[in-house]
Amino acid sequence: MPITFRKSFRILPGVRLNINKRSWSVTSGGSKGPRHTTSSTGRRTTSMDLPGPFGWRRTTKKAKRR
Repeated sequence: MPITFRKSFRILPGVRLNINKRSWSVTSGGSKGPRHTTSSTGRRTTSMDLPGPFGWRRTTKKAKRR
C-alpha cells in the first residue's frame, strides 16, 4: 500500500485549506449547497450532494500554455 500525505485545515467557517504531497487547494461552501474547490494545479471543481446516494460534480481544468 502506498504512503500518502493529506492534511486539511479549517481556516474560516465554511472554508478549508487542503494540502497534499503535490499541491494545495481551497474549498468553500458547506454540506448543504454547492462546494467550490480551486487547486494550485489550475483545476476548479464544483460539487453538490443530492438526496439519497446521488451526487453531482463538474470539473474544469486551466488550458495549457504553448
